[in-house]
Amino acid sequence: MMKRLFDIFASLLGIILLSPLFLIIYVAVKFSTHGPAFFVQERIGKGGRPFMIYKFRTMIVNNEQDGIPQLAEADDERLTKVGKFLRTHHLDELPQLWNVLKGDMSFIGPRPERKYFIDQIMEHDPRYVELYKIRPGVTSYATLYNGYTDTMEKMLRRLELDLYYLDHQSLSFDIKILYKTFANIVTGKKF
Repeated sequence: MMKRLFDIFASLLGIILLSPLFLIIYVAVKFSTHGPAFFVQERIGKGGRPFMIYKFRTMIVNNEQDGIPQLAEADDERLTKVGKFLRTHHLDELPQLWNVLKGDMSFIGPRPERKYFIDQIMEHDPRYVELYKIRPGVTSYATLYNGYTDTMEKMLRRLELDLYYLDHQSLSFDIKILYKTFANIVTGKKF
């Protein structure tokens, strides 16, 4: 309950305080390429339920050939110039404050994944279903130490780290993850 109250308070405060930054990013994305400023995609959350995740769009429109999901790579050619900057500094994730406020996500928890990739992960390791016990997060222990997951090997490594978090979650652990995430963003460290 404390975690949810923190999520509500902090996400609402973040939306209010960062609204000028939201506006600047919105304008930059909207006017640098054609298409919408926001990217909305179905992800799987707590209890295995789907929800729509919100991000600032970082890639060209219609970036998946034949509708087949593709993993994003660090220097993906589908990234726009503004999108590459937003991803490098994790600013594309800011709209997820709305997901946190709504209760789809928490600040800290396993990153939400698409069902297409979950099915592939579960072919290798069916323990992924354990992650359905908690809300997915804007940041995670795995994000700090595994970075973007652009291969199956990294997805399986992320799962191990997420399961470690699940077994060791606590308020102090969440604070450490939040602090380290914030410190990495401020100092420009890639993760």
